Amino acid sequence: MKYQVNENCIGCGLCIGICPNVFQMSDEGVAKAVVDEVSEENMADAGEAAQSCPVAAIEEA
Repeated sequence: MKYQVNENCIGCGLCIGICPNVFQMSDEGVAKAVVDEVSEENMADAGEAAQSCPVAAIEEA
């Protein structure tokens, strides 16, 4: 599974706190997905990050 961060991101960092192996802050101050394919070991945390996003900026790609 892949995730992407859309233009709704406000840069709160919640996703990075939950799943730093998949999400990081970009130079623009918003989150970005840094892996092409989420590994099995990160799948639960990545899903939790997507569900926890306050502006629903994380979506399956």
